[in-house]
Amino acid sequence: MHGLMQDWPLLCHRIIDHAAMIHGGREVVTRSVEGPIHRTTYSEIRQRSLQVAQRLDRDGIKLGDRVATIAWNTWRHLEAWYGIMGIGAICHTVNPRLFPEQIAWIINHAEDRMVMTDLTFVPILEKIASQLPSVERFIILTDAAHMPQTTLKNAVAYEEWIAEADGNFQWKTFDENTAAAMCYTSGTTGDPKGVLYSHRSNVLHALMANNGDALGTTTKDTMLPVVPLFHANSWGIAFSAPSMGTKLVMPGPKLDGASVYELLSTEKVTHTAGVPTVWLMLLQYMEKEKKTLPDLRMVVCGGSAMPRAMIKAFTDMGIEARHAWGMTEMSPLGTTCSLQPQFTSLPREKQLDVLQTQGFPPFMVEMKITDDAGKELPRDGKTFGRLKVRGPAVAGRYFRVDSDILDEDGYFDTGDVATLDGYGYMRITDRSKDVIKSGGEWISSIDLENLAVGHPKVAEAAVIGVYHPKWDERPLLIVQLKPDATCTRDEILQFMDGKIAKWWMPDDIVFVEAIPHTATGKILKTALRDQFSNYRLPTAAA
Repeated sequence: MHGLMQDWPLLCHRIIDHAAMIHGGREVVTRSVEGPIHRTTYSEIRQRSLQVAQRLDRDGIKLGDRVATIAWNTWRHLEAWYGIMGIGAICHTVNPRLFPEQIAWIINHAEDRMVMTDLTFVPILEKIASQLPSVERFIILTDAAHMPQTTLKNAVAYEEWIAEADGNFQWKTFDENTAAAMCYTSGTTGDPKGVLYSHRSNVLHALMANNGDALGTTTKDTMLPVVPLFHANSWGIAFSAPSMGTKLVMPGPKLDGASVYELLSTEKVTHTAGVPTVWLMLLQYMEKEKKTLPDLRMVVCGGSAMPRAMIKAFTDMGIEARHAWGMTEMSPLGTTCSLQPQFTSLPREKQLDVLQTQGFPPFMVEMKITDDAGKELPRDGKTFGRLKVRGPAVAGRYFRVDSDILDEDGYFDTGDVATLDGYGYMRITDRSKDVIKSGGEWISSIDLENLAVGHPKVAEAAVIGVYHPKWDERPLLIVQLKPDATCTRDEILQFMDGKIAKWWMPDDIVFVEAIPHTATGKILKTALRDQFSNYRLPTAAA
């Protein structure tokens, strides 16, 4: 027997409809690519999204067609998202930080019919446009006054293009499982892989993100997403914020500490989300200029682990620093870290121990850890295992890839090594390909990196396994010092001594000018392993 409730498909455009109807006057503020601050509202965003949808429909874009966006966080990019999805087409966000060859590969694999792009990325696209046979035209996200001379095929200024549509248009109707958006993994191993989100998964993920223990914004709040719309589905903020009527502040292309601070301060932002490198720049700027942020209540940090010192710096200012973990395949939120009741009365240092974990999953994300044979391991907070996940916003397959990616119970192997405890808190100890196996035991490179970054002179640290004739692998610590800082190997080893097991201690330390990163801001350990492939540890001497 079925229930007798209305059949109300979960479609992304219902979110912007709700935002316009109930919260129509709430602002969307953008530092535009052209320079000036631009202000609009959810009501205007919806109207212009309908113009985008109408114009795409007139250009022959149909259900299931892919339309790429290569753009910063702006009001125009947000309009494009809803307009593309509103006719049943697929909004394919492309990461401009990839190499041009990777961008071409991704656009060709997706067979995008159109590309919408900001002025910043026109030169990149001009270089690869001849390699993009499926692309019929390029929409430049600007107005006629700023439209550049370009060789891009059928290029038109966005404002001129949508001006040809009046917005008197109805969203298309289709099943909630229809594809809505696509984002490719960063491809650190092999070719990038396309993750294809549905309308249903995006709406459910927005509800997860709005959980009070996750992003947790309300209509009274203001959210500044530093995390780009092109990175891991924007952490769902493009859906979660409008669904709550949360004011949005879009930073555009300027993500330096001073620029981010200016928007946080002038727009009285209460919540913000981004990667650790951005928060490091913000904290350095605030310390140098002796600035405060009295309105900011929460900083959500993902992409890589937030150092303990960074968590403490924010909490010392009365700002909650909340770890988030996830991945493109998870839409992307998997866990967020807030203090459950049993931890709120702990001493400060013990609370920081909890806040350094990646947190616990919201409803609709299930997790387990297993050994290499797939046997589930205990949730004791100590045992390392392969982290596996399942849920309605977790990928079941990759786009145009036939191989199965789920285990027999429907879990996706994240590639991370983690612990789980009895309260559901998860702690990433490594990527499965990065974990150091020394004498048959595992050493967490992430724990060593976090410890090293706690040294006051260390800006960033990376740990890789280096061949050892007796132990198979031993940890090599690679350190980038803060500007103008000087430090010795012995100083750092002395700082780490006593804080970890003796056999975890790095066998050597090397100092570098810079540590390489992926297009999504993660440490590029493949490059480091190549760079130090012939490195001989002092402990490896016969």
